[in-house]
Amino acid sequence: METSWFRREAVIVNAPASRTYDSFPLVLLSHGTGATGVDLEWLGFRLAQQGYVALAIDHHGNTGSEPYRAEGFLCMWERAADFKAILDQSSWRSELGVEINNQIFAAGFSAGAYTALLLAGARVAFSQFEPDNPLKSPVRGPREFPNLADELPNLYENPVFHASWDRRRADFSDARVRSALGIAPGRSVLGFSQDSLRHIRIPVQLIGGDEDTIAPPTQCCQWLSEHIPICKSEVLSGGVGHYTFLPEGSETGRTAAPELFADPKGLSRTAIHDIVARKAADFFASVSK
Repeated sequence: METSWFRREAVIVNAPASRTYDSFPLVLLSHGTGATGVDLEWLGFRLAQQGYVALAIDHHGNTGSEPYRAEGFLCMWERAADFKAILDQSSWRSELGVEINNQIFAAGFSAGAYTALLLAGARVAFSQFEPDNPLKSPVRGPREFPNLADELPNLYENPVFHASWDRRRADFSDARVRSALGIAPGRSVLGFSQDSLRHIRIPVQLIGGDEDTIAPPTQCCQWLSEHIPICKSEVLSGGVGHYTFLPEGSETGRTAAPELFADPKGLSRTAIHDIVARKAADFFASVSK
């Protein structure tokens, strides 16, 4: 029985890596808020065809693979720490053919773009839903947790949450990451410190959609590109919305959440994925030279 909301790529589970190269470049993939690593399978699949190892993880508390936790949605800076912990643990690298630190890149969609930028050196000035944020969010929470801001008062009393909250302005960058790709970065990026963005020294590429009303590129991509020194920003046209960057929907997905798969007539989601993956591979290759 089909249970995934997405059409899955044809892959061989646990297939051995090709040994064409002595070592493969690694791309860390960070999913959107409330989603899973599978949501970026379309990108990982295409990058693997170009000779990359694509590593996607589920971010605890902020992933659909387990019950949602308000802490996971509010403390998104912890997502960067997830990847730092994985990179610090080297036992898995030889099995996948990933051995060289200077061939590591980060990419993410929506909240995953926020993660990639944290790894690049962006630092939090304000969390999106904290009361002191001068940029008031037009919503109280994301689609998956619409009353998220209302959870803050009670969570303040939790010492574990408070410890994470107090380190939100810490430096979560990782010098092993050579470049960062942000796909449809959400409004949470507007809470980054402008000074930290100006001090990012690695190349950043941003890709948005012309009909994205959840993460409008004229607000998010444009604002980031104005402050990051080495940054290219591109907006794809033709009716590209926020969820165009999710996989094609399965029958289960189209029935359960039709709004995630409602592309305008004439728009091929697969074609958009091909374009984005090609741009990603070209971007990472240019940094490797």
